[in-house]
Amino acid sequence: MEVLNDNSCSWVNDLSPRNNIVTLSSDIDCEWLIVGAGYTGLSAARKLGQLYPNQKILLVDAQLAGEGASSRNSGYLVDTILNDGFTSNKELDNYKKKADIYKLGIDVIKKFIKEYQVDCDWNECGKYFASSKQEDKKILENFSGTLSKLGFEHNLLSNKELKKRLGTNFYNIALHTKGGILLHPGKLVRAMIDTLPENVNLYENSSLLNWKKKNSTVICKFKNCSIKTKKIIFATNGFLKSLGIKSNYNFPITLTASMTRSLTKEEFASIGEPKEWGVLPVRPMGATIRMTKDRRILIRNTAEVFNPYQMSKSELTKRSLKQKIGIKKRFPELPDDIIQSSWSGIVSRTRNSSQIFEKIDENIFVAGCYNGSGIGVGTLFGEQIAIKASNENSKEIETIEARNKPTWLPPDPILSLGVRARLIYERFRAKSEI
Repeated sequence: MEVLNDNSCSWVNDLSPRNNIVTLSSDIDCEWLIVGAGYTGLSAARKLGQLYPNQKILLVDAQLAGEGASSRNSGYLVDTILNDGFTSNKELDNYKKKADIYKLGIDVIKKFIKEYQVDCDWNECGKYFASSKQEDKKILENFSGTLSKLGFEHNLLSNKELKKRLGTNFYNIALHTKGGILLHPGKLVRAMIDTLPENVNLYENSSLLNWKKKNSTVICKFKNCSIKTKKIIFATNGFLKSLGIKSNYNFPITLTASMTRSLTKEEFASIGEPKEWGVLPVRPMGATIRMTKDRRILIRNTAEVFNPYQMSKSELTKRSLKQKIGIKKRFPELPDDIIQSSWSGIVSRTRNSSQIFEKIDENIFVAGCYNGSGIGVGTLFGEQIAIKASNENSKEIETIEARNKPTWLPPDPILSLGVRARLIYERFRAKSEI
């Protein structure tokens, strides 16, 4: 698995370059190996470093730590997701299980930023589920009923109020939930790197080629060397399938996003000088869009089955044009050349939108597949999979393991054809929301 770094993501480019990059160059034996240095892997490494201060803990990533999906998302720390299908008591119970996990994810991030005094542009402003289609009001009313039953504070808004809050006439109906948080994902994950315990050794730009278990040892082969470890945690999320981890239970999806430069004082005034906000689509393939603290607009309106290792500049440019159209739909008064950068990122999905969290062999553990909630849930799962791998239990693990487990997926090419067909269908349904 070899993933290329690029410099196209605005969140990453906001940060000062790191100068302490170490790449694997010799064989190593260790007690613990964590593969993947995103939110999950960093959280697992931090917890293991605290639990085992005298043991050798290795954290390895195929690219620069934290610069994969952890820095390339839209920066939402979610408390709820939209699903108008939760109507029966059984389904309502399943939704509550998901919401309980989201709450634990928010709590673990709050604890981290308080303990380490992290500045990540934290804003408890909630989020909007919004649509330009008035007929989507029924979906939001059903969702409102679900949230009311579970005690989530929220309110429905129409076009006039949305224009004041968002600075655009595009949306006709929205539901605002008050528990969600907006933040700068790059700043948060960089803080996790900077605060790793001293006994955690981080190796970057080191691609895992293959791995096998031999007796009670896991042997991992890299380009120029190998690692032998007593226990391993896989935290590669969108790349789990390519490493043969739970292959029939997860699949990668490639997302692309664009961000504008900061709006000028005049441009910002032309849209009403709104406070920071974040919108998620009512329809699955609609656009996720944010107004950031520093007056930039982020938009993500593509999702596809694509080679997860690299998207060429020309391919990225095609998607950037779609994002430009999305921005102009909402803010026609802004100039055509306002997009500053575009990037791609890989997420992992399961058939029933559940997460992977389990022991798959005596000394092999895995966590991943966050289905759009990777900041909080990924951090939570990293901490808790470290505890589980230590043969311990916690109330958080009990909550996690009460969720529905991921369901089986057919093999390729059936799986890829099915996912592509579903994405085409959802893209058609949401074509007005791009």
